[in-house]
Amino acid sequence: MFQTVSRWLPFGVSLFGAAVFLDSLRFKFTDAPETQEIFGRLDGWAASFGAAGLFGHTGLFSQYVIGSAELVASALLLVGLVRGLKRLHSLGAAIGFAVMSGAVSFHLFTPLGIDPNNDGGGLFIAACVLWALTGALLVLRRADLFALLGDLQRAFIPGPVGGRRADMRKPVAI
Repeated sequence: MFQTVSRWLPFGVSLFGAAVFLDSLRFKFTDAPETQEIFGRLDGWAASFGAAGLFGHTGLFSQYVIGSAELVASALLLVGLVRGLKRLHSLGAAIGFAVMSGAVSFHLFTPLGIDPNNDGGGLFIAACVLWALTGALLVLRRADLFALLGDLQRAFIPGPVGGRRADMRKPVAI
């Protein structure tokens, strides 16, 4: 049973996650009133502690930045379904999980609330479901994610000549 679930869950999560992320882009990238309401409330909240503009149009967490992260996550989730690109699948899940962690947190712990657009909490429920599914996908693809992180470490942190890293715990005899 677990083998069947672990075989098909990544496919289903990828399709669902990409659909949700890609559908939200039409709101974020067209400056829809629903998006203005959400990011406007968040920016007002941030301004209350001196971080005005944090969620504004040019802010660090603007709708365009979040939308771009969702676009990258959805692309990686879909491309990662190709047999030789599984490591990218785990990266897409990690980005999706990070974005949804922020979304769920901001819905729960800011004045935004769980129903900012009077949709019955549908946006919040979708964020929670996608957060849980991308988290499950991270657990299933954790070996691929750690392998990708190891590859990045080897690429950006040079080791000693000869390709082996010295064990820093062993004393060096002089």
